Amino acid sequence: MDRLRQRADFLAVANGARANSAAFVVQGRCRDDDGPIRIGFTVTKKNGTATERNRIRRRLRELVKRLDVIPMRPHHDYVLVGRRAALHRDFTTMLDDLRQALLRLDRQPAKVAKALPNEGATGSRQDNASKTPR
Repeated sequence: MDRLRQRADFLAVANGARANSAAFVVQGRCRDDDGPIRIGFTVTKKNGTATERNRIRRRLRELVKRLDVIPMRPHHDYVLVGRRAALHRDFTTMLDDLRQALLRLDRQPAKVAKALPNEGATGSRQDNASKTPR
């Protein structure tokens, strides 16, 4: 398993499927390449001070280390977004929550990018003028 480190990768996964838990949110996205499973961890500033956020992040990393790789799909990216409850939640409960969240992610259909109604049209005056007969 590799780690997600670039912001663009985190944003791409944010548009994918998600599953909520009391201590975290799991986001997932299928990639088109043949690379390994990649995992990212993030905790927002509203979850506490830097030491608390780091502790949440460390607990999430340890969850993934102890999790068997079977519930994770190959060629997928996952992001765990930590919540404040991850500070005090029982570790075995969080491990079960992660397994259940990954199963829920698999059952969700993949999001399809919505097409714009005027796909291919640039909307410039020149384009509109050339379309109207004179």
